[in-house]
Amino acid sequence: MTEHRPEDPSADRAPRPADAPRRRLDAGSLRGLAHPLRMRLLDELRLNGPATSARLSERTGESTGTVSWHLRHLAAHGFIEEESGRGTKRERWWRAARGALVLAATDFDQDPSAQAAVSVYLAENLRRQYQRVADSLAADWEGEWHGAGSVTDWNDLRLTPAQLQSLIDELAAVVARHTPAPDVAPDPAARPVVVQIQALPRKEADRP
Repeated sequence: MTEHRPEDPSADRAPRPADAPRRRLDAGSLRGLAHPLRMRLLDELRLNGPATSARLSERTGESTGTVSWHLRHLAAHGFIEEESGRGTKRERWWRAARGALVLAATDFDQDPSAQAAVSVYLAENLRRQYQRVADSLAADWEGEWHGAGSVTDWNDLRLTPAQLQSLIDELAAVVARHTPAPDVAPDPAARPVVVQIQALPRKEADRP
């Protein structure tokens, strides 16, 4: 899970599983992650499970050497870790570290040197979210999965900042209720599902 909040989320009100860790990105870790290939590699490990640099090279079309170099950067910043008891000295297996990533853009208001990393991170994160939707819509689904899911937007809301935050917290609570505990075996009929929520203020043409 990746969460971006334009405001300061220090008061973390959204309910979530008690053991779900969260990592708030600082300038150093943000610079370590804000690269299109590194973000894609982390995405691959989170969505598809542990893999070697060779497997990730096949999925991304990048050379094994390039992938390994970026994996080392991700590991150095704690975003991924080696899968213990698996692989060899020549073939290391990597997995994504548990927990949600939280980016509060206000953390970097006084750090101009980090603004480029913030821009890269947000642009790539948005592109990855769009790609997940596009991939699902283009996939050939069968049976009950054909036509399942929804892409919906509501544009007739007028809220205060506090009301918008309350809406975001309530939506997060609903997702948390449907998120199984990591030690619970999934239903054999279940498939991985991605839920993306964008709740943002919209500029009006006649207002600053």
